Amino acid sequence: MKSILIVLSAADHWTRADGSLYETGVWAEEFIVIDEAFHQAGLRVDLSTPGGAAPTIDALSLSPDLIGEATANRYRDYLDANSGRLKAPLVLADVDPLTYDAIVIPGGHGPVEDLWKDADMGRVLVEANRAGKLIGSVCHGPAALLAADDYARWPFEGRRMTAFTDEEEIEFGTAENAPWLLARRLRERGAAFEQGPNWGIFVVEDGNLITGQNPASSAAVAKAVITALRS
Repeated sequence: MKSILIVLSAADHWTRADGSLYETGVWAEEFIVIDEAFHQAGLRVDLSTPGGAAPTIDALSLSPDLIGEATANRYRDYLDANSGRLKAPLVLADVDPLTYDAIVIPGGHGPVEDLWKDADMGRVLVEANRAGKLIGSVCHGPAALLAADDYARWPFEGRRMTAFTDEEEIEFGTAENAPWLLARRLRERGAAFEQGPNWGIFVVEDGNLITGQNPASSAAVAKAVITALRS
C-alpha cells in the first residue's frame, strides 16, 4: 500500500507586519478534500505537525456564509470523524520521509507563520526531494518549500510551481499589512512561478513536484498525486 504524509501547520495565527495577530490555521477544504481523496484511493495517510501539536482549522474556512451551509456541515462532520487523528499527529521532527511515497502540504495562512521557516519541515523536504519522492502542496502550503536548504542552495530553484497568488491575497483582503507575500517570495528565491485566473483551478506538475494555486485546486492536486503514485 502506498503511503502519504500530510504535513499540517500548527499555527493558529499569522503575525502581521505591525505585530498584530490574524487568526488562522489550516484551510478546511484543502485538508479535507485531499485527505478524503487519498483514503478513497486506498492510500495510507499519516498526519504530522511541528511538535505534534493538534492543528487549528481556520474558522473562516468553515463559515456557511463563505462555503455554504451544506458544505460547512459536511466539513464539520469530516473533522469530527477524524478528530482522533487530528488530535494526535506525528511529531514532524521524528518523521523519516523515506518511509513515505509522497509528502503533501495543505495551506491556510498557517504555513506562512510556521512551516516556511521550520527546520524539520526543511529536512523532510530536502530528503524527500533527493530521493525523488512526490511532493505536493496547495495554496499557502508551498510556503513550506522555503524551509528547504540543501547545502545553502534552495533545491526548488528553477522549478515550475504555483501557489496562492499576490493578486488573490489582495482580493482576499490580507495583502495589506502582510509581512511578505508568498508568490513574490517564491519568485525571489528562484521559482519558475506560474499562475492561472484568480480563484480558478490551476495545478503545475514539474517532475516530483505538484502544486496547486488555491483552495479550488485541492481536488486536482490530490488527483495528480494519486495518478503519479499509480503510474
